[in-house]
Amino acid sequence: MKQTAWAVERDAEHGREVLLLVTLEADADAPRAPVAINLALDRSASMRGVPLLAAIQAAQALIERASPRDYLGLLTFDAEPEQVLPMRAMEPNAKAQLLKVLSRLEAGEGTALHEAVERAAEAARRVLVPGARPQVLMLTDGEPSVGPSQLADFKTLGGRVAESGVMLHALGLGRHYLPDVLEALTRPSGTGFVHVDDPEGLPMAVGQLGAELFGEVVSDARVHVLPSGFADLRCRHRYPARVEGDAMSAALGAVSLAFPRRVLFAGLLGSAEWNLGVTSSYTERGDTRRISVPVTRILPESEQGRYVRAVSAELELVAAEAAAWKALGRRHQDSAERALEAADLALYKLARLGAPEVPPNRHVERLADLRRIMERRANQNLPALVMRRAHSEVSRITMSRVGPAPLAALVPWKTEE
Repeated sequence: MKQTAWAVERDAEHGREVLLLVTLEADADAPRAPVAINLALDRSASMRGVPLLAAIQAAQALIERASPRDYLGLLTFDAEPEQVLPMRAMEPNAKAQLLKVLSRLEAGEGTALHEAVERAAEAARRVLVPGARPQVLMLTDGEPSVGPSQLADFKTLGGRVAESGVMLHALGLGRHYLPDVLEALTRPSGTGFVHVDDPEGLPMAVGQLGAELFGEVVSDARVHVLPSGFADLRCRHRYPARVEGDAMSAALGAVSLAFPRRVLFAGLLGSAEWNLGVTSSYTERGDTRRISVPVTRILPESEQGRYVRAVSAELELVAAEAAAWKALGRRHQDSAERALEAADLALYKLARLGAPEVPPNRHVERLADLRRIMERRANQNLPALVMRRAHSEVSRITMSRVGPAPLAALVPWKTEE
């Protein structure tokens, strides 16, 4: 496991500040862990026809990646969830049966999203696969119409699933799903969710997620930071974080081949002399390890320093953008315009830094969409799809799921609105 911790001291609005970027990256030749995934597939009425066919084909492609040491199960849901096939080893016969069952799925009525997640997670944690963390991969295009539907219910459920040891992933398809619900479910797992505009984009999204899931090297990764000489310390990424005495830690989840994890901390200095003690902990092949990570102090204008500052600028950008969409949805035009100005400023900073690892171009067209909608003072229905895209991008960036494929390939920021 390659681990780096880069610290940049710089001037901030309220004094001297230190940015600490910690990155965990699996070695290219590291053996991957087996997977244990319960697929939760929405077959409600809105999935009828092409969407359900695309979802089935995407799930089939995921199953084809599985080896006999991997365990997969299938839960489908409409108004009622059903564990169609239990989680079991993907031996040739079991794989063939799972593919056959998928090919015969038909659409139903209603969307019992809350109960589907509960049932899928319960089934996942009933199977122990040594070296594999139980996971649920959910694909849905709908809003919950059966059972609990309040955001607070899904926040509670997401926390409960994560605390039970199950990692939850989600794909939102089309125009109808609620991004706030998917974020509430996945945030405690440290995964974020993906949005796909239409069925044509689903295989690509599942392909990248499959590469991440079937390339997992370590699980339960957590970064611990012990500051000295600081007035405060904050976790800038939206990983689940907690204070542990005089230290802070953030749970990064799994680290997969070609999918590094990074987390940014920012702290206001309380004295001229400061220090940061950084350790990481993770589970690899059943063994839990805790390793000290040396902190390298780097200059703000160095190549690494610009990279760290670019990560910070991008987080500022997506936070301002999310605030603009929220204000626009509530018809608070002045607040939306101020937030957009802040996003534009952060984008300008990001472009000037010129860090190739944090490209600004993936934000340009989406901010242009936002600006056009604000200028037209569009009705609330018009920006719905773009808003879902924005929520998905914010979710993935703030959870820092860094992958080899450009995010634009997964979330094509079209302007058909």
